[in-house]
Amino acid sequence: MLFSPLTMKRMCGQLLWHKAAARFGTLAREGLILQSTSNNVYENLAVEDWIHDHMDLEQKNVLFLWRNSPSVVIGRHQNPWKECNLHLMRERGIGLARRRSGGGTVYHDLGNINLTFLTSKKKYDRMENLHLVIRALKTLQPYLDVQATKRYDLLLDGKYKISGTAAKLGRTIAYHHCTLLCSADSSLLPLVLQSPYDGIQSNATPSVPSVVKNLSQVYSSLTCEAVMDSVAKEYSFQFDNKPNVYVVDPGDETLFPGITQKKNELCNWDWIYGKTPKFDVQKTFQILYKDTVVNVNINMAIKNGYIESCSLGLPSDWLSEQQCNELQNSLFGSKYCPSEIVFLVTTLLRNYPDDKDIHIKWNMICEKLVSIM
Repeated sequence: MLFSPLTMKRMCGQLLWHKAAARFGTLAREGLILQSTSNNVYENLAVEDWIHDHMDLEQKNVLFLWRNSPSVVIGRHQNPWKECNLHLMRERGIGLARRRSGGGTVYHDLGNINLTFLTSKKKYDRMENLHLVIRALKTLQPYLDVQATKRYDLLLDGKYKISGTAAKLGRTIAYHHCTLLCSADSSLLPLVLQSPYDGIQSNATPSVPSVVKNLSQVYSSLTCEAVMDSVAKEYSFQFDNKPNVYVVDPGDETLFPGITQKKNELCNWDWIYGKTPKFDVQKTFQILYKDTVVNVNINMAIKNGYIESCSLGLPSDWLSEQQCNELQNSLFGSKYCPSEIVFLVTTLLRNYPDDKDIHIKWNMICEKLVSIM
């Protein structure tokens, strides 16, 4: 019997998994709970992909528990320039990740729990998963007012969002993941999730703004550790299992063969930024130069994260047509990225080592371009 390359890959992955998973003992027959030792967003997202691609989810359900260092995670079809403050994130060292599932943008830090429910497509039920989380929370605090919405969010006291949902549906298997705010940095969260960029025209999936609140603000006992333990117990009850949580290292190639490659794909610029749906940038700037205000019109089309076309509107008596075209042509085909633009302009200026005037003008334009990236 001949198998397709995809089938062979999945079969090999399942064999490797069963061999590596022997360290877990007998494992749960139907429901397996894994908890990550890593706080790296790319490693944890890679585990989701690995389980989705290699485990037999027709026979076993998996709950994956994970937390990340400060990071912003956008949906599969979103535009990061529309969703978050990239300048602030670079200043604060906050990572940006694009997940495989759809949905909106979320902020992660160690005060935020991530829950991934992986199962067969037939058993996939987002609302049941959310009800499980609610039961787990009420086990800790019976009078907690938490409800699931039609958008598959969890609301606290009828108005504060404490959990958002996203999902990936395959041909036969699926996963649903959701966040749960326990003690996230409530001062930083709204700042990083507010885009400072205007002039962007995009058909990318927009996020729906919500008022959020931490569970610990209502009950200090609702820590990440306590909530994860309670969710694990509630999940185990579904399968009549003891609540055994297997702690795993997402960087362990013996446990997750090929995981490093998956992580590298997720932290690659062409995935994080390059998968952004095509968008246009139309912006007018004013530059003050020698007591004169100069209007600069910028029109760019961005495809796969690269500048597909670029038009700079500048007074010809301020910058010659030749110099303007030279700058435009250098931008064409480059990444829509601050460091790339700075490098290009710096390289161009080497052709004019003694022309201080053009150095000043091109650097001023460069500064404006960087401000919208």
